[in-house]
Amino acid sequence: MVFLEEIQKRRTFGIISHPDAGKTTLTEKLLLYGGAIQEAGAVKSNKIKKGATSDFMEIERQRGISVATSVLAFIYKNKKINILDTPGHKDFAEDTFRTLTAVDSVIVVIDVAKGVEEQTEKLVEVCRMRKIPIIVFINKLDREGKDAFDLLDEVENKLGLRVTPLSFPIGMGYDFKGIYNLWEKNIQIFESDQKQKIAKKIEYRSLNDPDLNAAIGQKSIDELNESLELVEGIYPKFDQQEYLDGELQPVFFGSALNNFGVQELLDCFIQIAPPPLAKSTDKRLIQPDEEDFSGFVFKIHANMDPNHRDRLAFIKIVSGTFKRNTPYYHVRHKKRLKFSTPNAFFAEKKEIVDISFPGDIVGLHDTGNFKIGDTLTAGEEINYKGIPSFSPEHFRYINNADPLKAKQLNKGIDQLMDEGVAQLFTLNLNGRKVVGTVGALQFEVIQYRLLHEYGAKSSFENLNVFKACWISTADEKNANYKDFLRVKQKFLAKDKRNQLVFFADSSFSLQMTQQKYPEITFHFTSEF
Repeated sequence: MVFLEEIQKRRTFGIISHPDAGKTTLTEKLLLYGGAIQEAGAVKSNKIKKGATSDFMEIERQRGISVATSVLAFIYKNKKINILDTPGHKDFAEDTFRTLTAVDSVIVVIDVAKGVEEQTEKLVEVCRMRKIPIIVFINKLDREGKDAFDLLDEVENKLGLRVTPLSFPIGMGYDFKGIYNLWEKNIQIFESDQKQKIAKKIEYRSLNDPDLNAAIGQKSIDELNESLELVEGIYPKFDQQEYLDGELQPVFFGSALNNFGVQELLDCFIQIAPPPLAKSTDKRLIQPDEEDFSGFVFKIHANMDPNHRDRLAFIKIVSGTFKRNTPYYHVRHKKRLKFSTPNAFFAEKKEIVDISFPGDIVGLHDTGNFKIGDTLTAGEEINYKGIPSFSPEHFRYINNADPLKAKQLNKGIDQLMDEGVAQLFTLNLNGRKVVGTVGALQFEVIQYRLLHEYGAKSSFENLNVFKACWISTADEKNANYKDFLRVKQKFLAKDKRNQLVFFADSSFSLQMTQQKYPEITFHFTSEF
C-alpha cells in the first residue's frame, strides 16, 4: 500500500525552451517555493557569485548557459517533485532529447518578447511525437512584449498545440500589476518588490473587492474583465484527461525573475501532472506498480566533483523499488551489480538514499560499467527503447597538445564520450581519433573540461565529413561488401562500441555509395 502511495506522490518533469527564455531562473524559483533553497542566485548578476543553483558546471557559470541536464528534487505539499533542467542551446539538443525519455511531463518556457523560437519548435515536436503532457509558461511579463492573445495564437499555430489559459496577466512591462489565477479564481499581489526571496502576498477573491481597486486601479480591472470574457468565449475549458493524453495544453503567464505566476504554476502542476507512467521495452510495456525493479540510464556525468574523479550514471526508475546494497542485473553485461551509495540530487549536492521509487532519478557511482541507454532490472532480460546516438554534424581530429599528459587525455576523452557529450571514432586506416558532435560549441566544452577536469591539453583539427553512418549487412562474406571495405577504407572508422562507421564527405558521395552497394544498410542513428 505504501508503495502505491509513493508512486502517486511522484511528479517527474523536464523544463525545456530556447536559450535565454528564463528556464534556469524558473527552475530556481520552483525550488524557492518548494522550500528547497532560501534565496535565489541571480543567474546573470555578477554581484551574486553563487550563480543559478542548477548550473553547477564551471563553464556554465562563465557563459550563463546550461550545457548539461541538472537533476533537482524537492518536496512540495506532500508531493515529491523531480525537475530535470535541460540545456536550451541547440548544440546540446542531444542531451535534451535523451532527457525527454526520462520525464513524465514537460513545462515549455516562452519569452514574452521573442515568442516561439526555433529550438522550442524542435523540442515540442519531440514531446508531441511521444505524447508527453505539456504545460506552457509564458515568461518575462515584467518586460514589454507581445499581446497575450497574439502569443496564445502563436503557440497554437507554430507549435501545433491546443491551448487553454489557466492564468492571465494584468498589464505588461511597465504596467504589469500581477497575474489573475483562472485555476483558483483569485489574484495575488506582492506586498514588496523582493526578487531573491518570497515576499508576502495579499490575496483577492473577487474582482469587485474595493481593496483590489485601490491596489491596481479600476482601468486594470476593466481590461482584465474584458480579457477574461474573451478567454471564456474562445478557448476550450480545461480537461485533465485531454491534457494527460497530450491533446490540450494549459498556459500560465508570469515573471520568474520577479516571482509572479510561479506559485500558481506549481500549485496547479502538482494537481494535474501525471504520476510515473508506463514505459515500452523491446519485449513488453512495463507498469510503474510492478513489484520487480527496472530502470534505464539516460545520462552519465563525469567529475560531478573534480577532486574525486567520480562518475555518475543517472537512472530513471520505471518500476519496483531500488534498494541500496541490493544486487541488480545489468542486461547488456549480463552480470549483477550492487550499489552501496545510490544518490538523490539537489543540483551538485548529493545525499545517499536507502530506497527509491518509480519516477525517481538515482545517481549511481560508476567505474565504467554503464553507457547511455543501459537497462538495470531485478533479473528480467529487457531493454528500454528510444535512447539512440544521433549521427553527428561536426567532425574534428583531436590532438594531444601535451605529450606528457597522454594518459590523462585518453581517460578524459573516454569518460566524456560515455556521457554522450560527443561521439568518438577511431579511423581504421591510421588509428587517429575523431570527435563528432551535434553542435560546434561542444568542442569548446570538451576542450575546457579536458583541461580543467583532467589536466589534459588538446587541440582540434578540421575534418571534412558530411555524415557518419553506421553500417550493417546481412552477409559479411559477400564479395561486394569486401569490395566496399577495400575501396572505402580511408573513410571507415569504429565507434566506441566497435561498430563500423562510414564517413561520407558529401551528400552526393553518400548517395553514390548507397546506389553502388545496395546490400549495405546505412543507419543515421546507432540504435538499429
